[in-house]
Amino acid sequence: MTELLIPLFLHIRMLDIIDILLVAFLLYELYNLVKGTAAINILLGIVAIFLMWRLVRILEMELLTEILGAFISVGFIALIVVFQPEIRKFLLLLGTPAFIRKNHRRFLFWRIRYTNDENLDIDPIVQACHKMANTKTGALIVIGKIHELEEHISTGEVLNAKISEQLIENIFFKNSPLHDGAVIIINNQIKAARCILPVSKNPDIPAHMGLRHRSAVGITEKSDAIAIVVSEQTGKISWVKEGVLHLDIQPARLKTLLEEEFNPEATGARKKEMSRVPER
Repeated sequence: MTELLIPLFLHIRMLDIIDILLVAFLLYELYNLVKGTAAINILLGIVAIFLMWRLVRILEMELLTEILGAFISVGFIALIVVFQPEIRKFLLLLGTPAFIRKNHRRFLFWRIRYTNDENLDIDPIVQACHKMANTKTGALIVIGKIHELEEHISTGEVLNAKISEQLIENIFFKNSPLHDGAVIIINNQIKAARCILPVSKNPDIPAHMGLRHRSAVGITEKSDAIAIVVSEQTGKISWVKEGVLHLDIQPARLKTLLEEEFNPEATGARKKEMSRVPER
């Protein structure tokens, strides 16, 4: 038996190993995208049909081979239609969103250094959210990273304004003509207000959550942006990243999260300073 396997291993090239590893990696990422959703059942159904087709071909069952073969030949187009949201998210993952970690960007097996030219002005955002939470003023703030969200900016009123606590509060004031929609911040500027965002269809979002929360999840599912929501009903602040909703975030915690995402070097420097303080 061992003598039969030796020639097989001798014919395996390094490129074959790389090929297998790349396919395994892509399948693993695809599985992570669809697990826990209805898409996993569709994917398993497609795999079952493919295995049946291979089996009937081996058994030389010509009629079934023709039927299943015709289904598979047009099934690629059907696959694109059915899995359109997952394919879009998968392509985005290859470029940026799920692979961004602080100030590094990962593409497949490589990590690329990425830093913003200008740190985000965090304090006005946190203070505005804190005041709006106290007055139960509904708000939706989206902060972009690498993706500049041009298609969503174009749906609102372009401002290109400096970030300020008063401006954010005025935008979301209930009688303001700009309060209905999202504020988008890019490159330390309020780029636009009253922007329309995609609404998430994630069934795991609690039923009592409104359009603000669903839009916050939707934009973070389709881009690398961070979203902050202030609830009009409860006055609580929510933090959304990569489609994951974190409820009831305190202002101090919000500031820490923003610093970790957009000003990681300042956060690291502060931690070093704190570690140098001698214990009493």
